[in-house]
Amino acid sequence: MTEANLSLVIFKLLKQGVQMHNIQVRQEILDRVMARRGRVNFFEEMAPSQTALVVIDMQNTFCAKGSPAEVAPSRGIVPNINALTPQLRSVGVPVIWVLHANTQHAGKSDWDLFYNHVVAGEVRSRTLVSNAPENQAIYSELEAEDNDIVIVKNRYSALIPGSSSLERVLRSMGVNTILVAGTKTNICCESTARDAMMMDFKVAMLSDCCAALSDEEHRAALENIIQQFGNVMTGEEALRMLKSN
Repeated sequence: MTEANLSLVIFKLLKQGVQMHNIQVRQEILDRVMARRGRVNFFEEMAPSQTALVVIDMQNTFCAKGSPAEVAPSRGIVPNINALTPQLRSVGVPVIWVLHANTQHAGKSDWDLFYNHVVAGEVRSRTLVSNAPENQAIYSELEAEDNDIVIVKNRYSALIPGSSSLERVLRSMGVNTILVAGTKTNICCESTARDAMMMDFKVAMLSDCCAALSDEEHRAALENIIQQFGNVMTGEEALRMLKSN
């Protein structure tokens, strides 16, 4: 996607009332980070051969209008993700789509605590149906390719034991750095990023390729990550770092 085409898509999204985050990490947080480690970024180099893009939960349950767990701003990051993925593929960075699904049998799901306490009533019923494994697919407006990898998780984090095969896939490819994109910034993206860092992966959360329900929640997650868990960068900044190696 050319820069002109991307600008046109963004203009159309704005006209349609699609929300996009336009918010930065606060200067006081950056000052705190500088005082602590003398630089903003955790790391200043990324090797394409050791890096993967992990796109979290960009599926109908969260992206489609009127869906039970709709995150309207998630539609606003679609152009940014579509602009980024071909450039990453061109330098050898694999694209991994992580979709959420929960199975159910005889009125029980594989995450009863969530369905019994986090959601209720009609929202619970609709979410159970929406999250059924057979209903999962990458959101139709995203430009996935056949060589991309699709992984299914059943918890917020794709990296806690039993949640998915993501760790095994990353380790098998020799990946030590993950770029995190998707939705929600402060829930599944942040949960995965936190676990990744604690499992000794380098983490870069892509601020313009993640979406939350509000600017405040989005910024809170970015500020958590930049202080304790990894880099916070735009997709373009990540590309520049990758191409510099």
